[in-house]
Amino acid sequence: MAVDVRFLGHAAFHISGAGADILVDPFLTGNPKAAATADEVSADVILVTHGHGDHVGDTVDIAKRTGATVVAIVELAAEIEEAGVETVVNPNYGGTVTFDWGWVKLVPAWHTAVSPSGTAHMPAGLLIHYGGHLIYHLGDTALFSDLRLIAGRGDRVELALVPIGGHFTMDRYDAVTAVELVNPFQVIPIHYDTFPPIETDAQAFKQDVQNAGFSEVIVLEPGATHSLR
Repeated sequence: MAVDVRFLGHAAFHISGAGADILVDPFLTGNPKAAATADEVSADVILVTHGHGDHVGDTVDIAKRTGATVVAIVELAAEIEEAGVETVVNPNYGGTVTFDWGWVKLVPAWHTAVSPSGTAHMPAGLLIHYGGHLIYHLGDTALFSDLRLIAGRGDRVELALVPIGGHFTMDRYDAVTAVELVNPFQVIPIHYDTFPPIETDAQAFKQDVQNAGFSEVIVLEPGATHSLR
């Protein structure tokens, strides 16, 4: 089944085409690279890697407007529910949430996480099985060797969404090794150029990955869409 993966800027995505609109880390308000506004995006499900403001973003407002189900790690999920979101699912690491369109599994990411309201929690990556395609949003993470284990269970990752900006996550050099460990068919770099501390050269990352023969890299401008078929 054809699936559209639209880059909304920073680490935010809109995934569609298999019967549900999915938002991931909808940081739109206050995002200088945002390709959409919080009051115009559609959502049936919102997936949140962690509660830093540039990831949880507009989750609560969008969920209240659309009635979307929010999936977040247990402590952050409790905060989102307390904020008035009606349908919240609260897995922990290793937990899988099943939907009509597929499933999402929370996996570790090496990072820190405290929500804007002060809720401490663990950050996550997301394995998203949607419309027959396996997408791995690595979240905000440093390079760590278990990326190979996470991605090596079940289907091969078709598309990996990999941070490359450095400073708050792995940089573009560590991200090349991350791609080697995950071994996806395709990669979209994320979490770069939004703010000065994370400016980097995405084309150089693409060249390094493809010269090594690891994966195909698709560099998307905010608002652009990549289709999986």
